[in-house]
Amino acid sequence: MTDPRSILITGASSGLGAALARAYAAPDVALALGGRDSARLEAVAAACRAAGAEARPATADVTDAAAMDAWIATVDARAPLDLVIANAGVSGGSGGGDEDAEATRRIFAVNLDGVVNTVSPAIPGMRARGRGRIAIVASIAGYRGLPGAPAYSSSKAAVLAWGDGLRGALHGDGIAVTVVCPGFIRTPMTDANPFPMPLIMDADRAARLIRRRLARAPARIAFPWPLHALAWLTAALPPGLIDPLFRRLPKKP
Repeated sequence: MTDPRSILITGASSGLGAALARAYAAPDVALALGGRDSARLEAVAAACRAAGAEARPATADVTDAAAMDAWIATVDARAPLDLVIANAGVSGGSGGGDEDAEATRRIFAVNLDGVVNTVSPAIPGMRARGRGRIAIVASIAGYRGLPGAPAYSSSKAAVLAWGDGLRGALHGDGIAVTVVCPGFIRTPMTDANPFPMPLIMDADRAARLIRRRLARAPARIAFPWPLHALAWLTAALPPGLIDPLFRRLPKKP
């Protein structure tokens, strides 16, 4: 597939989203960057402009469906979107006690509703053009509900399944859908974890890997492979066997 020239990325003010913006930044590339922190977002945009890209930051709340509709319509009208990366996400866990309903709804609002609010407005334009790529950032944590982070893992499981279903639904429209399932990535989100994170990867390295594999428009990108294999295995085994093991894992704060 040809390299995307008009790209929208959410959660671009830090972490993996910022790294993806830098990875795609190049001359003749238009980047629409959404994030919550305007100062950090502008710094990412400036770095992308220094690499030759046209970068337009927007302070975007992915939980606001109407605002996302308006922003994405404006971006698509200016430079028809080739690639949308729904990356914005928040974390949480039960390390400080059980996740209450409010915390669970907040995580779902960003990680699940936010993905829908990012992807859905981009589909009509791509469908009309008969081409486009959508990348949904889920997580290896979405392969199985985790006692230490039940809302986070289940929100990622939901977008993983939604992306898989959407891929088939949009196939006839010429729109490729890839679900990205990373393991641990060194970001401000994982900096809060007080436990060892096996095979943790720097955000820039992860972004380069994602960009390289997205060029082939695969159904799924999951890495690192040992962690992916372990996650797949634990999802396949009976809960009665796996639950006692998972209850011993450290809890995410």
